[in-house]
Amino acid sequence: MQPVIKARLQIHFCVLLWGFTAILGKLITLPAIALVWWRMLLVAGALLLMPKVWRDLRAMPRKLLLSYAGIGVLVSIHWLTFYASIKLANASVGATCIALGPAFLAFVEPWVARRRFDPRELLIAIAVVPGVAMVAGGVPGHMRIGIAVGVVSALFVALFGAFNKRMVDHADPLTVTCIELGTGAVFLTVMAPLLPHTGPAFPIPNLRDAALLLTLSFACTLLPFSLVLVALRHVSAFAMQMITNLEPVYAIVLAMLFLSEQRQLDGWFYAGVAVILAAVFAHPLLHRKDRISVQPELLGTAESHNLD
Repeated sequence: MQPVIKARLQIHFCVLLWGFTAILGKLITLPAIALVWWRMLLVAGALLLMPKVWRDLRAMPRKLLLSYAGIGVLVSIHWLTFYASIKLANASVGATCIALGPAFLAFVEPWVARRRFDPRELLIAIAVVPGVAMVAGGVPGHMRIGIAVGVVSALFVALFGAFNKRMVDHADPLTVTCIELGTGAVFLTVMAPLLPHTGPAFPIPNLRDAALLLTLSFACTLLPFSLVLVALRHVSAFAMQMITNLEPVYAIVLAMLFLSEQRQLDGWFYAGVAVILAAVFAHPLLHRKDRISVQPELLGTAESHNLD
């Protein structure tokens, strides 16, 4: 098999695994804050077992470490609102809202990167508006709060994605991910008393939830990250972005297969999804002639990858 074809198949497999994050988020019975806290703790803990991560942490300047820690707070808020959206609505709604990330990025990235606003990106942002309206009209009324929370999650995807892109060249991605997820777990620990929840904020998961959490943390986070690092040696930035844009599609199909969510949603929802995805796929097409530099998305910090 040719290296390029193999690399594309690897990326499709990674995107499929990322699509499972929404399904696992719905299947895990823990509340959103506990789910996110355990996931961050497990991944950061696994990374701390790597000697290279420890060496990099000791050598990293304090100012740089604090910058990554701040991004970790944004990551934790994104994950918290993403899984809250899934709990309040369903996996299909959560995955669709995350697809709004590029629309927010059109406004966020010029501010973060201190570059001129691109009118082509405004077209993408405008194009998703009718899609969101159709999605909202295609779900039961009690799920619309989940859409609102999901839109907030997409905003934080754009925020931490833009800051990560600005900072990604300054340290090893594994070390940065350890800092961000570790900081996120600490932030949620501090914020737990202020967030609504019943019972303990971070209960010990039962055997079923523990197995699903391990799958989420390692099979859907560590494994795809390592595969993407290898695949990026053989594919272009454009190809990578076009494939990763399929993540909401995979998530919605998986939600149909495993959760039968199509029974909860009508034709307007899927029409809205089509509009949003058309805008998402148009984004890299508009920039195809531009110079694009790919940096691997930091480990497991987003359900929607490669938003630049």
